[in-house]
Amino acid sequence: MAVAAKEFFEHVDSFMDYRKTVYEVSDQTIKSNRTDLRLFEGFMDKSAHNEIDGPSVMDFQYYLKTERLNSGRSINRKIFTLRSYAHFIKLQDIAHSEDLPFYDVLKIREGYRNRPDALTSKQLKTLFDTIDRDTCIGIRDYALYALMYLVGLRVGEVYALNIDSIDLKNRILRVIGKGNKVRDLHITEELFHVISEYLAVRSCFHKSSQTNALFVSKKGNRLSIRTMEDNFKKLVNRSGLQLRFNITCHSLRHTFASHLNDKEVDMCVIQSLMGHASSRSTEPYIHPSYKRIKDAIERLPGVIFMNNLVKERGLNLSFQGRYRRKE
Repeated sequence: MAVAAKEFFEHVDSFMDYRKTVYEVSDQTIKSNRTDLRLFEGFMDKSAHNEIDGPSVMDFQYYLKTERLNSGRSINRKIFTLRSYAHFIKLQDIAHSEDLPFYDVLKIREGYRNRPDALTSKQLKTLFDTIDRDTCIGIRDYALYALMYLVGLRVGEVYALNIDSIDLKNRILRVIGKGNKVRDLHITEELFHVISEYLAVRSCFHKSSQTNALFVSKKGNRLSIRTMEDNFKKLVNRSGLQLRFNITCHSLRHTFASHLNDKEVDMCVIQSLMGHASSRSTEPYIHPSYKRIKDAIERLPGVIFMNNLVKERGLNLSFQGRYRRKE
């Protein structure tokens, strides 16, 4: 027998409290987990399924792929959330929870093949030049997006920064990443000036003295992730950049890793800077730019030989008589 859909979703609040208290997961992860569970609950309400079984989970995957057009990576993450939740209710001794099918679902691998797109230095300059730094909001936005590129922060990591996360004297930025893992990053000269400029105008924001958050909204609250992402979309539209791919705040992190890789920075260093627990997490970000690919091909011995041959005496491309087709 399977678990009834209604009973399955009765323990979501307890699951979230358990995750936050015992595993100390971030607020952003809790929010994502809750969103995934609500999405599955909404699907079950609208579908003909009354129980959580193999067919219902497979139909959910079809729904994510064909109607929501989710990538393989996004689908895998949602199934992982459901798997974690199923493990939790199994520990709660919920009847028939041992029969939940989430552990039988195969991982989708195709979604991991597409490597993230990165901006060129010229595109990056165009984007940042679009920000109006004559306003307090512009100075704030310039600083928060600079953190995403100059030190490769996730948008959630920027959101979590507090005033005391910054040690300008020792040029250290303390970041709390996924799983509450802490990493200390060096504040470069450029980033030092960007942060200093923002701190000089931070007091202009309403009720800024009443919050420890580094980035403050117009209303004096911690600047939300949604606002950062919405403002970034507006920035991209104003910049007039014509790109073959969609760029988001996370694209700045992609660009950070890609530019480091182009400068031949060791992969282990990039992994550490990005706060990845495994090199497998870093690999999708590590791909050469078109220029590096072009330069590599140009250095091939055969290509060099042919180029020199053309320069020295040219190539005779006329057909020889013996190869002519007989009429």
